[in-house]
Amino acid sequence: MARIAGVDLPRDKHAWIALTYIYGIGASRSRQILDKIGIDPMTKATDLTEDQVNNIRKTIDAEYKVEGELRSDVSMNIKRLMDLGCYRGLRHRKGLPCHGQRTSTNARTRKGPKRAAVKKKK
Repeated sequence: MARIAGVDLPRDKHAWIALTYIYGIGASRSRQILDKIGIDPMTKATDLTEDQVNNIRKTIDAEYKVEGELRSDVSMNIKRLMDLGCYRGLRHRKGLPCHGQRTSTNARTRKGPKRAAVKKKK
């Protein structure tokens, strides 16, 4: 089983799809990496040789931020926005959507499950 950037790649998938299991590598970037090395994107992950896996690993380490390094960068950017106190930082702090979506009816992913309204007795 190929292990790249701390992620075990699935064996039964094509190489370009298997690379997308790494955080920070999507479909287009995985195809770029494979084209640069000269590997057919349709080869299965089990059919990759050790040399090919090492070349993929070297290319990713040299040119891209992935996994832990990328996650820490993203979290530091969010923390910076929160420390500045800008609008996006306040929305992150409150757990609300940051990109202008409506919140009166939707945004359940960010806000969490609906809470029942407490009715007062008259």
